[in-house]
Amino acid sequence: MRNATIHSLLGAAAIAFIGSPALAQTSDTPPSAAEVAPPAPVDERPFQGLYVGGFVSYDVQPNDPGESIIFNRNGSATVTTAAGADAFSPGFCNGRATAAVPDNGCRNDRDDVAYGGRIGFDLQKRWLVLGALAEFGDSQITDSVSAFSTTPASYTMTRSLDWEAGFRGRVGFAARNTLFYGTGGAGYARIRSDFSTTNTANAFATTGTRNKWGVQYGGGIEQKIGRNFSIGLEYLYHDYDAPDARVQVTQGTAPATNPFVLGGTTTTFARSDNKFNWHSLRLTASFRF
Repeated sequence: MRNATIHSLLGAAAIAFIGSPALAQTSDTPPSAAEVAPPAPVDERPFQGLYVGGFVSYDVQPNDPGESIIFNRNGSATVTTAAGADAFSPGFCNGRATAAVPDNGCRNDRDDVAYGGRIGFDLQKRWLVLGALAEFGDSQITDSVSAFSTTPASYTMTRSLDWEAGFRGRVGFAARNTLFYGTGGAGYARIRSDFSTTNTANAFATTGTRNKWGVQYGGGIEQKIGRNFSIGLEYLYHDYDAPDARVQVTQGTAPATNPFVLGGTTTTFARSDNKFNWHSLRLTASFRF
């Protein structure tokens, strides 16, 4: 029994002696590069610096209930026939006339897409982001109003955009790689004025296409994707005063008893609503340097 115990102890010692070099060798093996590499640095200011990008949006106009065309015939706001009746008694519609009579209805103002480019710069200190941007783009929206005369005939005045620029500031809260922000500033747009009519007798001269200053404001969310790229969703409201559109009506080939020129006068058309405004829901994309 004693000899068996001694043999067992000697065997265990031999195994421990043989295994110890292997253990020592394992502990002396140099660590891999992955084990000694420091952790990837965290970008503490993901929204700092210069960026360029673009946007695409869908633009929607508010309804303009009750809008009409107002007249000035030698100081009178009413255009009357030779018999003294109201020449525009059929009324008005908020939109583009589809025929010479109101019974056929009007086409609604057109809501449509917009697109453009932008450049901006942000300063980030911890969670606070302050920035400024400039952008330039175009929208396909149109805003019309129509009148109907007893002739019968229709008369439509339309606003649209040739282009729009924006100059805005923004302030936001950065939660790691996500930015929540508000934005506001000035807009500068080329507002186009057009006129169409089914009246082929009188002559019509249109004025009022102008460059106008307005305001823009809204807010959005921007998400950083990778080191230099971000995408976002933005809401923006555009508001312009556009009171300059006028249509001057002269005799043309119509007789002297025509209501527009009765008594040797001329008549001017203007829109009753001077506001041109709309809402934009935008998808944005930016490359940050």
